[in-house]
This record gives sequence, C-alpha cells and structure tokens, in this order.
Amino acid sequence: MIRFQRIGRTNDPAFRIVVLEKERAAKSGRLTDMLGTYNPRSKAMTLNESKIKEWISKGAQPTPSIHNLLVTKGIIEGKKINVLPKMKNRKVETPAEPEASPAPAVSEAEAAPQSEAEPEVKTEEAPAT
Repeated sequence: MIRFQRIGRTNDPAFRIVVLEKERAAKSGRLTDMLGTYNPRSKAMTLNESKIKEWISKGAQPTPSIHNLLVTKGIIEGKKINVLPKMKNRKVETPAEPEASPAPAVSEAEAAPQSEAEPEVKTEEAPAT
C-alpha cells in the first residue's frame, strides 16, 4: 500500500510517501520503500515518479489521499476520490406555525378579577307548607 507516514513536530506536520504492507502501521518504521515527501503547509513535494509507477504496476494501491495527490501532479490518470466523510442528509425542520384555533369565549364576569366582581349571594327559598 502506498500511504503517508507522518514525520515532523507537533503542530507542524510533514509526511513521507512510503510503500508498506497494508497490515503494518505507518509508524512502525518497517518500510518497503520510500517514494517521496510532502509538506502540506508549504505545499513542498518531492516524488520519485518511476518508483511510484513501478509499485503501482506491481499491485500497490495508493490511499485515497495519495491517489488524489498523484492525479493532481499528473503521475496517474483518473478521477479524484472524495476523502471527506459523507454528510448525512439533514432535514432542516422549520417549526410549523400553530394552527389558529378559536379562543374560547370568555364572559365579562369570568374575565374580571374576583375582588372586583360582586359576590353572589344564594338565598334558599323556604319550602312551602
């Protein structure tokens, strides 16, 4: 596999472009071959085109980032690969306007505060005998 191996200090990345077995970690240091370097800050790049073409002909697969870099430099032909994670379709939900429901009719006596309303006096009628 043709991939990046990070070198450089903290917050100052620089990468080697290396060939190694897919199962091996890039930090292990057990490289098969070194093909070039890349500094993303200064965009400085050194590539050994003949070695890259040789390894690809042997079956080495570049990572998507390396593939895009090689397509940009014209070393290999093809379309670029989207390396960013796929965005989930997010539906922008606008809050639905509340339906206009008719307000219940309120009588004036109910709307007035209790202190201002006249107290209701219930009188019981005496039973007729």
